[in-house]
Amino acid sequence: MSKAPIQPTYPEPRLRRVFTQDVAKRLQEAFGLKNVNQLPAIEKVIINVGVGKQLENQKLKPEYRDMVISTLATISGQKPVMRVAKKAVSNFKVREGAPSGFMVTLRRERMWNFLDRLINLAMPRIKDFRGVSDKTFDRQGNFAMGLSEQAVWPEINMANFTQFHGMNINIVIERSDPKKSRMLLAELGMPFVKPEPTQAKAAVKA
Repeated sequence: MSKAPIQPTYPEPRLRRVFTQDVAKRLQEAFGLKNVNQLPAIEKVIINVGVGKQLENQKLKPEYRDMVISTLATISGQKPVMRVAKKAVSNFKVREGAPSGFMVTLRRERMWNFLDRLINLAMPRIKDFRGVSDKTFDRQGNFAMGLSEQAVWPEINMANFTQFHGMNINIVIERSDPKKSRMLLAELGMPFVKPEPTQAKAAVKA
């Protein structure tokens, strides 16, 4: 009788361990949540790179395409998929079916590992970085941010590329709202911009 193959085991992502052992309890206490099923939870992370400006006769330049695919695959550990325009937009000279960008959707372990590297490796490498804005949450508590160039990722060797490109990162959070999501991400280490201290104004007597 043949034995079932042994499934490989992987270490739990560090950031998910921080959430389950520490952050979840603080969220529950801060918002008066009665059980863990009410906790906000990060469902997925979506990375987008637009390529509309790189089209030539409605075709994407091969060198730019290969660069974007290489970047996304390297930082995410997953092969990106190409998105195409669903309808023509005459003002932007875009035809239906023309390439519009590349996208990667991360879940589970890859999602947590990506967020850990984003917060603790990529962001500290941004020049003159003062934090990310906390004004980009939607009503459901999903968070959006952007990076202006791929060089902030330590695993990207810019000696292999001749161009820079940015990317949009969307963090989808379920069972949440802007306040819960902000606390969740801040507790995980997301470096939000710190509010400037307000100076008390002296009272002026009439």
